[in-house]
Amino acid sequence: MTHRHTWTALAVGLLLCGSALAQKTSIQAIEEYRAMLADGNPADLFEAKGEDLWKQKRGPKNASLEQCDLGKGPGVVKGAFVELPRYFADVGTVQDLESRIVTCMANLQGFNAAEISKTPFGKGEMANVTALATWVAAESKGLRFNLPQNHALEKTFYEAGKRMFFQRGGTHDFSCASCHGEEGKRIRLQDLPNLTKNPGDGVGFAAWPAYRVSNGQMWSMQLRLNDCFRQQRFPYPEFGSDAMTALSTYLGVNAKGAASAVPTVKR
Repeated sequence: MTHRHTWTALAVGLLLCGSALAQKTSIQAIEEYRAMLADGNPADLFEAKGEDLWKQKRGPKNASLEQCDLGKGPGVVKGAFVELPRYFADVGTVQDLESRIVTCMANLQGFNAAEISKTPFGKGEMANVTALATWVAAESKGLRFNLPQNHALEKTFYEAGKRMFFQRGGTHDFSCASCHGEEGKRIRLQDLPNLTKNPGDGVGFAAWPAYRVSNGQMWSMQLRLNDCFRQQRFPYPEFGSDAMTALSTYLGVNAKGAASAVPTVKR
């Protein structure tokens, strides 16, 4: 090998090494940034609001949500989040946390579920639903996901969610799997977890609701999925739709064994 070739090979090697080092440093810097924000996470304010709303007598029936059944019996909150979505006999279908909260608000407090579902995220009673979901989820922090798959509809929702996850479409011919279907993918400095399996503690499904620093908003899981559809150039799904619940069921079942870190901080 000539000296010229030797120096060329060395230069290429240094560039590759420098690139790998820069990538590692960027990822580490983001993790350090998140760790600093976690101390005094603004999500704590939403969590406190949610707890107050849960216990407060509100709505046409002037009642609290303290008898709401989230799947583990009336009033039982701890451990409910890590087993949702699940089948509920009283409504005859599978519901996620937010949809179930709206059902309780309608049945126990007399709110109009249809009106809440039409309300934009962050507005009116929908903002309260997000706060309630944040508190309920936080009560299961550190517990491991174990969504039930015993009922036939739970299995059906999982399979439907799986098909949605891999379905390509829209102007960009994207699917959820385009970003989250394999290891080692990134968008700019953002790591993209593989959501076809347990991505790890506090990652993916186990990280939402979360506070988004970039826009100063608390994002629920449904809003996070809505934003994914936006990036795929699909129309927003309706709040509480079977499609949203099915996709959440697929992600939640795949997250089995992961510890919830909710509420987290995101960029």
